Amino acid sequence: MKMRIEDCLSMTIDPNLPLEDSGISKAIDTPAPKSAGRSRLFLVPLFMLTLFTGAVIGMYFQPPGLRVFFNATGLQPGAGTETPIAVAIQQVEKQEQVAVVSEGDVVALGRIIPLGDVISVATPSGAGDARIAEIRVSRGDVVAAGDVLAVLDNLPQLQSIATSAKANLGVREANLAQTRASILASQAEAKATLERAETTANAASADLTRMTSLLERGVTTRAEFDETVARANEAGRDVERAIATLSRYATGSDTVQADIAVAEANLEAARADLARATQDLERAYVRAPVQGTVLDINARAGERPPSSGVVDLGDTSQMTVEVEVYQTLIGRVTIGDPVTVTARALSQELGGTVTAIGLEIGRQSITSDNPAANTDARVVDVIVTLDAPSSELARNFTNLEALVRIDAGRPE
Repeated sequence: MKMRIEDCLSMTIDPNLPLEDSGISKAIDTPAPKSAGRSRLFLVPLFMLTLFTGAVIGMYFQPPGLRVFFNATGLQPGAGTETPIAVAIQQVEKQEQVAVVSEGDVVALGRIIPLGDVISVATPSGAGDARIAEIRVSRGDVVAAGDVLAVLDNLPQLQSIATSAKANLGVREANLAQTRASILASQAEAKATLERAETTANAASADLTRMTSLLERGVTTRAEFDETVARANEAGRDVERAIATLSRYATGSDTVQADIAVAEANLEAARADLARATQDLERAYVRAPVQGTVLDINARAGERPPSSGVVDLGDTSQMTVEVEVYQTLIGRVTIGDPVTVTARALSQELGGTVTAIGLEIGRQSITSDNPAANTDARVVDVIVTLDAPSSELARNFTNLEALVRIDAGRPE
């Protein structure tokens, strides 16, 4: 009969007795059952499976205890590998990391901008050293093309020049009217002078006829006859002179055309001066070149307009994303590819499609705040047009840096 180990331990052993007589040697020499050894071997893979499952669950869910451990030690999940798959996509900031996050998609940095980018509205050409006199818009105002955004302090001076040019135009118009009236009056006067000269000439001719008859009959003297002839000749010359004077004012004559041409030329010059003064008057106004929303105001009343522009304007009715894709990955991007845009400031992901691909490779301009990041990468600009709901969500986030994932759809 076999003795159990518990019975052996409970027994009182006499140190004077031999080990064989105590019965313990029998119990120790008894072999353990084979089924117990198999159960212990089964625990090894079960233990490994449990460790692996716990590691996956911890990496996926990152429970509070695990996060406390990482925060305390300064470690990051997956940071020890070249492809940190366990790092959240929002935490990927360097272009080198972005390029290797996904093999099927193209991931790059971008910035949210209005359709056509932001327009920095500058002062009109020729404004000189004028200062800001008045700002007529506020941030968030929607303006139409041609609306006045700001007024410069050179407005009174330009208005004075325009008023003077308008007055000069009135003088030139009056001068032209006066010239035409003077020509008509001179023409009437010349016509009256001709009529009077013709009457005098007719009377002198009649006197000459009568004096000729009297001279033939010997009734008058030769001296009186010669005097009558002289008066008749002078009257004839007066008629010729009156005819010549009247011809100067006839329609189509060189004299009349010259006088009117000079007056009309002066009038056209005055009109040109007024047009130029009116055009110069626009130098006092900063107008919106297109319809859009006022994003920012860069100057205040009394300040000199900055070189960066007085007002930043953008068409926020349709938002887009300017994406800088590595030159080595641009071959995988095509027009119409679906796009997902994420950023920490956004409450949800944005959706859109690729609508334009740049034709020139340039230097990277969108960089993270990491001082060790590569800032001289060669990239191609890609424009992503957001869908209507995403555009509405992004309209207040102009120039926000975002992470863009392009579903390329085909391998490189």
